[in-house]
Amino acid sequence: MVDASKLLKSDHAVGIVGYGAYVPRYRLPATEVSRVWTEGTAGLPIKEKSVPGLDEDVATMSVEAARNAIARAGISAKDIRAVWVGSESHPYSVKPTSTIVAEAIGAVPSTQAADWEFACKAGTEAIVAAMGLVGSGMARYAMAIGMDTAQGRPGDALEYTAGAGGAAYIIGEAAESLAVIEATYSYVTDTPDFWRRADQKYPEHGHRFTGEPAYFHHITSAAEAVMEATGTSAADYQYAVFHQPNTKFPQRAGQMLGFTPEQIETGLLVPVIGNTYSGAAIIGLTAILDVAKPGDRILMTSFGSGAGSDSMVIRVTDLVEKSRGKAPTTSEYISRRTQIDYAQYVRMRGKLTMK
Repeated sequence: MVDASKLLKSDHAVGIVGYGAYVPRYRLPATEVSRVWTEGTAGLPIKEKSVPGLDEDVATMSVEAARNAIARAGISAKDIRAVWVGSESHPYSVKPTSTIVAEAIGAVPSTQAADWEFACKAGTEAIVAAMGLVGSGMARYAMAIGMDTAQGRPGDALEYTAGAGGAAYIIGEAAESLAVIEATYSYVTDTPDFWRRADQKYPEHGHRFTGEPAYFHHITSAAEAVMEATGTSAADYQYAVFHQPNTKFPQRAGQMLGFTPEQIETGLLVPVIGNTYSGAAIIGLTAILDVAKPGDRILMTSFGSGAGSDSMVIRVTDLVEKSRGKAPTTSEYISRRTQIDYAQYVRMRGKLTMK
């Protein structure tokens, strides 16, 4: 049994003051991958995935999401005291992404910046840290971003789902928040099902081990613990969103936890944009916040290979209505679609190299 003392709670109640998503416009249908590599279309894991343009990377996409978050929050970037970017695909090995983003949005110089890399839960990890920074009184606002241009080896199963995009969140005091984070719980073990050694271009995955004991054990353990500690059950939530490596995993996890397909549907974006890795769960949350009503409760649970899961109980407030219409919605980004073929995809993602 998990008691309330295991929850990660700050001294002062905090929440989401602003949020923003970004999804590139280019889409590669899964049928294009199968046409080149398998010559079959049975059992495709998603419909299509988002692909970054030639001039897009984690830094540029993070800037777009951050600007959307600031617009919704209605605050000055100068008041943001931390800018944290979580990703598995930072554009530089040494130069940080976070300082580029902080400079671009006008948060410098009086801010703290850091890059996070914690498998697919770097975004929620940054949110938890931002909760601590704001909740301790060290900062009025802190920004947490989860963004990726996900990679998949040509012909590998990951190539079908490795998409691009993510979200940015500004964490502030609960009184200013459009959604209060009532509780969060982290469940961490060293159980890798997905990894990439230093200097490797593409990640490897554990095939049959990706479900159990990795994904399902961590997702359900974290979600069950936070619901038990807060005295809630699936019936107390209007929405739930989980890490989305494919379409089937989050649906099955939701079913295991007692959620209905309708509770999961709004945040399930992987069929049309793919697995955005560090941004997978938190971009699903943006789609929910775009339509949620005051009083609605949301359960969000992330997962990262060898990194564990963060599960958060979120309650929407009346201020959500004031945030509407100030930035593009996630569904608007998804509908802004330009289809490409596999040859264009290979060029755009630099998969064909000559030495």
